[in-house]
Amino acid sequence: MDIILEIIGWTGSLLIVWSLMQARVLKFRWMNLAGAAIATVYNGIIGIWPFAFMNLAITVIDIYWLIRLYRESHDEAVYQVLSVDADNAFLRRVLEEHAEDVKTHEPAFDIDADAGTAAGGTRHTFLVVRGDEAVGIVVVRDLGDGLGLVELDWVKERFRDFTPGEFVFRKSQVLSDAGFRRLELAPHDATDLDYLRRVGFHQSGARWAREVTAA
Repeated sequence: MDIILEIIGWTGSLLIVWSLMQARVLKFRWMNLAGAAIATVYNGIIGIWPFAFMNLAITVIDIYWLIRLYRESHDEAVYQVLSVDADNAFLRRVLEEHAEDVKTHEPAFDIDADAGTAAGGTRHTFLVVRGDEAVGIVVVRDLGDGLGLVELDWVKERFRDFTPGEFVFRKSQVLSDAGFRRLELAPHDATDLDYLRRVGFHQSGARWAREVTAA
């Protein structure tokens, strides 16, 4: 019995420590919740009540934040879309700060490639923000006649368990205001397909596409 209790106690402690190493906010909360709940039971069984109370409080706090995070994940009052110029200083700063992650997500993306030329078309850039924090960037190249090519749909790692890109594609009228009637993109990762379906894309030949309507 003592060995089982030790295993339970160490499991809770390790989960709490491991949770603190997670960049993704949702993963952190779930792991922290599991560790705190286990630690609450362990400390309650062995009668260390101050630690049992502390971990119970952490469990309740994690539950509160998980409910709030899930509730806010599709809330237009929480996530907003800003249309900015490609040379916007803040946009450039975000891209520079997360250059390695952006390159991993979209290796071919270059904010300056063919920008503004007749061959390249106009590039429209959109920042998804949560309060005063930029959580995502969507970049669409205007190919003319209302057709846009999505060059980048990137989300900061800590928000990657959510889909803030949906606020560009479904929850605002920034795309229709920019003159787009249809979007196309070429996914390079099969894990993106469920997300694309959720935000209204469908397979169209070698690319995926969706129609743009005013919100």
